[in-house]
Amino acid sequence: MSPPDNFDELSSSQLRELLLKLFSKFTEIEKVVADQRAEIARLKGLKGKPDIKPSGMDKGTDPAKRDQQQNRPGRGKIRPRVIVEDQILSAAVPPGSRFKGYVRYLIQDLVLSVRAIRYRRERWVTLDGRTIIAPLPEGTDGHFGPELRRFILMLYHQGQTTLSRLVTLLHGFGLAISEREVQRCLTDHHDAFLEESRDVLRAGLQGSRWIAADDTGARHQAKNGFCTQIGNESFTWFGTRSSKSRLNFLDLLRAGHTDYVLNKEAYEYMRARGLSAVLIDRLAEQPACLFADQGAWSAQLERLGFTVLTIAPDPVKIATEGAIWGSIYAHEFLRDAVLLSDDAGQFNIGLHALCWVHAERLVYKLDTFTDQHRTAQQRIRGLIWRFYADLKEYRLAPTAERRLALRLRFDRIFRRRTGFVALDRLLARLYANKAELLMVLQRPEIPLHNNGAENDIRCQVTRRKISAGTRSDLGRDCRDAFLGLSKTCAKLGVAFWDYLGSRLSVPGNPGTLPLPTLMRSREKPA
Repeated sequence: MSPPDNFDELSSSQLRELLLKLFSKFTEIEKVVADQRAEIARLKGLKGKPDIKPSGMDKGTDPAKRDQQQNRPGRGKIRPRVIVEDQILSAAVPPGSRFKGYVRYLIQDLVLSVRAIRYRRERWVTLDGRTIIAPLPEGTDGHFGPELRRFILMLYHQGQTTLSRLVTLLHGFGLAISEREVQRCLTDHHDAFLEESRDVLRAGLQGSRWIAADDTGARHQAKNGFCTQIGNESFTWFGTRSSKSRLNFLDLLRAGHTDYVLNKEAYEYMRARGLSAVLIDRLAEQPACLFADQGAWSAQLERLGFTVLTIAPDPVKIATEGAIWGSIYAHEFLRDAVLLSDDAGQFNIGLHALCWVHAERLVYKLDTFTDQHRTAQQRIRGLIWRFYADLKEYRLAPTAERRLALRLRFDRIFRRRTGFVALDRLLARLYANKAELLMVLQRPEIPLHNNGAENDIRCQVTRRKISAGTRSDLGRDCRDAFLGLSKTCAKLGVAFWDYLGSRLSVPGNPGTLPLPTLMRSREKPA
């Protein structure tokens, strides 16, 4: 159907007829597109959301396996962490036999038993009328001993069992304990654990050369929320909130502090985010630069007229983010640390690096419909894989010459044009992230991928699947704290069982240093 020479000469009835034809044609095109999509899905074997397997770039660029086998240390003997009890077994021997020593044979066993102790506490009345009652043993909290509370915490958090199954198991052992009492063991009187979890985050933000961040969905009080992971090779910390915004992430990075600070770093943040110079000067002219909490900061913004402005970007949002960033810097968090992420927008703050595995995955996931498309996709993936392998080698032996060569090679890969429009647009997008993808050239100590953060956060995904969500803020915070402490113990080489026993004052349990102290002792000089 060819268009008319002059639309102005058409009558209303002719325009109406033309419009009906266009609508009919549009409906036919929509049907063709829907049929094509269905056929593509059928040919690919897709049912609903496509099941895209990992591309395998990280493992595929590792050195040859035989080299790994040569350098791989032996596993060695697995030794029990408990005191070995020696027992002598006698043998029936004929007269005249000679004794030739012993043959050792080690057996490990587990003894689970229920013990109920009824304390008869002496009660005295002094001459002045005061009543003195003998104190309970150390570690006793309520009517359940520290060993039982340790077992409940261990099985629920590290064992990832459910509350109902845990109660059933305890009843099977012969314990008289209700589900509500088990719930109290999981949430009540854990202020010391919550404080240590917060201190772990503070130590990690202060002493680390890099940290990684990721998030996943989380349910709290029957509403959808988000659990954010922050950590590296020495620690893991989780925080669940209702939002995944940059403002929320910055608030988590304050590690429990509530102040807002206007300093040089805060103003630099505001300028970088596009806040007008007039509004920044209005803040800087005021003598107050430290605000204790949200109320004091909001009152300051209202006095300066920020809350009535309806311009973009939102002055209140940018100024608040900047003041929180100033607080982070004032507490000596993330002073020189690189933040590694998967390119989620809320994590793009400070010195930011991007995950290469996520970047290559975008190329891997592209839909291809012709041989030309598939050939271009495989060629680009091959170039990226070889470049990624060379980045791994650079991290082991960084030099200025290799750094320059890798930068030039990055340009050649991501500025080329293949004729596959979707792939060319993706390459241009990745090239725009050059500084973040090549942060490793300046800081060879940072990883090339965010797999560690994704592995850490899987325990939260498992917890969500088996127990849905949390109902109280205390329950949410305890879940996050214990899962983070469990991961941190594993990274520091501390058995979570021993850690819980030390904190709950289990008799005979070896003492465990505070986790932040162990983290600082592992920090290597820059």
